[in-house]
Amino acid sequence: MIAGVKRERDVDEDEEEEVRVKIGRSHGFEDKRSRHCPYLDTINRSVLDFDFEKLCSISLSHINVYACLICGKYFQGRGQKSHAYIHSVQFTHHVFLNLHTLKFYCLIRRPPGDIMFLLVQRFGELMRKLWNPRNFKAHVSPHEMLQAVVLCSKKTFQITKQGDAVDFLSWFLNALHGALGGTKKKTSIITKVFQGSMRIFSKKLPHPDLPAEEKEALLLKDEYQEKMSESTFLYLTLDLPTAPLYKDEKEQLIIPQVPLFNILAKFNGNNEKEYKTYKENFLKRFQLTKLPPYLVFCIKRFTKNNFFVEKNPTIVNFPITNVDLREYLTEEAQATEKITTYDLVANIVHDGKPTEGSYRIHVLHHGTGKWYELQDLQVIDILPQMITLSEAYIQIWKRQDKDEGAESHTGA
Repeated sequence: MIAGVKRERDVDEDEEEEVRVKIGRSHGFEDKRSRHCPYLDTINRSVLDFDFEKLCSISLSHINVYACLICGKYFQGRGQKSHAYIHSVQFTHHVFLNLHTLKFYCLIRRPPGDIMFLLVQRFGELMRKLWNPRNFKAHVSPHEMLQAVVLCSKKTFQITKQGDAVDFLSWFLNALHGALGGTKKKTSIITKVFQGSMRIFSKKLPHPDLPAEEKEALLLKDEYQEKMSESTFLYLTLDLPTAPLYKDEKEQLIIPQVPLFNILAKFNGNNEKEYKTYKENFLKRFQLTKLPPYLVFCIKRFTKNNFFVEKNPTIVNFPITNVDLREYLTEEAQATEKITTYDLVANIVHDGKPTEGSYRIHVLHHGTGKWYELQDLQVIDILPQMITLSEAYIQIWKRQDKDEGAESHTGA
């Protein structure tokens, strides 16, 4: 019996995946695992009652019993195959108390050797602190989150050096998706929120220097016929028209303006654009087949070559609410997508020169319907009309709910 108990405890400790620190001062060693648990705010003291008999609610064993501090139930063990660990994964209850030693444990499902999980943990911790209504402090420090970004991106993005917002967004969304167990076929919360799909029609073009007869002959081959493929996206890239090279009569560059729907025409299934690679040229057109709950637009302002980076200062004119994207869907998608109207919730702006500029963000506060401008530690009110005058770089649009759509139509 004693040997059986010893074996059970050894297996439990070998399989443990908790985040805690164990300091053995008498033995002169220190476990380097983190002392911080990001889930302490989930503890529900109102359901805790330690007067019950110390038995596992599933196996009815009294050996190695832990209390879940979120629901108050008792479970055996804390290894990956234990009842406590399975309960933590199924119900996202992570904080447990050993009823014999009275030590606290934070059980986290962490893939072995996957450092990217640190990014998920730090981002989740930052979000919970940010939205915690019982925060003791009025501000939240993102320093640990930023350190995780530096580590997980292998110093591609650094605290001391400003990077490109679109590059960071692309890396961050894909990194979170992968760290949460997502693949091309397996979904995650990232793909459920941001991922849409489109059809890409691509046609190979003959080399422009070839004689006309040879071009015509090549266009008859299968290699140069239009091909259709399906692709997913986490954000849509919108191309700006070429900026003017000449100055006006006052010796100032003319800052052009373009409506949002003009650059969205890229996805209507009819507009074609030539894309050049190192060896070949292609003519492509796009059409959307699925719209996500949150749609991200990245407005392509920067053009890079071997010598320098150029910025396109074109102002995009866009409405704040009721942007309907139904016309950019295929006929099949138009029949299945019931709601295709979006409202702007965030607008990221790049000001200044391409390599020396700064970022600011406009955010909608849903509770009051007011817009705020954030730049570093400065937060000010801003009128919605002023948002459209900025050099928007990244935009996040939220699909309207049924109730929101009904209210907007009634108001109109």
